Amino acid sequence: MTGAAADGTARTVVLATHNQGKVVELREILGSALGDGVTLSSYDGPEPVEDGDTYAANALIKARAAVAHTGLPALADDSGIAVDALDGAPGIHSARYAGTRVDADNIALLLQNLDGVVERTAAFVCAAAFVTPSGVEHVFEAVWNGEVRTEPIGDGGHGYDPVFQPDDADRSAAQLTRAEKNALSHRSKAFRGIAPIVREWFDGETPRA
Repeated sequence: MTGAAADGTARTVVLATHNQGKVVELREILGSALGDGVTLSSYDGPEPVEDGDTYAANALIKARAAVAHTGLPALADDSGIAVDALDGAPGIHSARYAGTRVDADNIALLLQNLDGVVERTAAFVCAAAFVTPSGVEHVFEAVWNGEVRTEPIGDGGHGYDPVFQPDDADRSAAQLTRAEKNALSHRSKAFRGIAPIVREWFDGETPRA
């Protein structure tokens, strides 16, 4: 089947984000993983209130809003950094940890709260959600383990990347090339994990639980 999904809808998936940088990143991560003829569309609808208490809940809120606005299946994610010494904070509040959406402010507060802390293990967490107009809902969650550096380094990436030192890299997340990051990151793992579910739905199969 190349023109439509099993229920007759176009083979288009809405990426439920207004962040065009993330749209580019997700298109690179997913590539052809969703199957032949599937188009990834950007989203220009209203932003929902993300009042869930987990990454999965917030990802589903965003995906459901995009489905309601467009009538098309949608992919969304919610992510953050969880620091062991801070009992998992900033967690789902990562994007507004300092009360703003300014990355430098959030990083400064995180480093302040970790001042003098020796054990700085942390993980980036991402929940990717897939929601369809017919009510199919799936979430795939992934982590990227590492630690928080004592000072930022690197000018790539976004968010907490300059202070995140992955366990599986010799540089900060902000020093990795786009290709290197897309091969390792929590977001890449989450969306690659949910891609087969999206593909199965478009091909008329029952997505696995």
